[in-house]
Amino acid sequence: MNACAILNPEAGSAQRDGLRAELDDLGLDWWATQAAGDAADLAERAAGGDYDRVIVLGGDGTIHEVVNGLMTVEEPPALAVVPLGTGNDLARTLALPEDPLEALALVPDGPTHALDLICVRPEDGPTRYAINAAAGGFSGQVDEQLTPEMKQTWGPLAFLLGAVSALPEMENYETRIAYDDGEADLVDAFNVIVANGRTVGGGKPVAPVANPEDGLLDVVTIQGGTILELSQVAAQLVAGTYLDHDLVQHRRVTSVRIAARPGMWFNVDGELLTKEPVTFEVVPQALPVLVGPTYQAAPPA
Repeated sequence: MNACAILNPEAGSAQRDGLRAELDDLGLDWWATQAAGDAADLAERAAGGDYDRVIVLGGDGTIHEVVNGLMTVEEPPALAVVPLGTGNDLARTLALPEDPLEALALVPDGPTHALDLICVRPEDGPTRYAINAAAGGFSGQVDEQLTPEMKQTWGPLAFLLGAVSALPEMENYETRIAYDDGEADLVDAFNVIVANGRTVGGGKPVAPVANPEDGLLDVVTIQGGTILELSQVAAQLVAGTYLDHDLVQHRRVTSVRIAARPGMWFNVDGELLTKEPVTFEVVPQALPVLVGPTYQAAPPA
């Protein structure tokens, strides 16, 4: 194995010293980020070298940067994730150990699977890649009535887990959604999730049946409803059964274009990106990724 590592020193403070020592003991080249964008730049440098595995030690935002750096080359090296964030949603889908040192111990001999990625094409910015999920909805409109924890989740969870009772007067989005090559449908959308992984917001199963290797995106649309109905959706979301609710539509597609009025803010792998029209397209088996010993591409029945 010829691996290198990219560490976000702001993440996982309790484990930092032990991880630095372990990286040194493994004899790996490793670098620490100092500012936003550093992880992408370092990953691009690593992708252009002769490394066969690039380890990212950080949260989902740092992983997002590293993925985009790796995808600057035609045949990227494998990605290995050591979860240090607060949500660690990709690591959950990959069935990686929660303990960072245990996850790091898997890197030398752990198996890799070729995972799909989401190509994100906003009208107002450059193309980028997502590996876990994009979520759009009331992200930019939640206010001081919500707790800091709710605000951190953004997207669907901010409303579904708190703002249902706090913000009953908010209106829905007039949203045009076009699946694959079809015509756009006008939807009274409340939230939209475009998923490759299964959870966001620290384990909330927004796409519980997603398969990150099937060459398809799981698109979940939550339509507007009464406070009671949306509270039911929220409860079923936590239980992992909300796809059965009448207000929830689930589609598997290769691409989806979304345009909303007013503009629907989307975050991508937890990073707020755009409120302009945006297209999401699957890139099948785009990146080899280290998985945990109990990983299953298809979720358990």
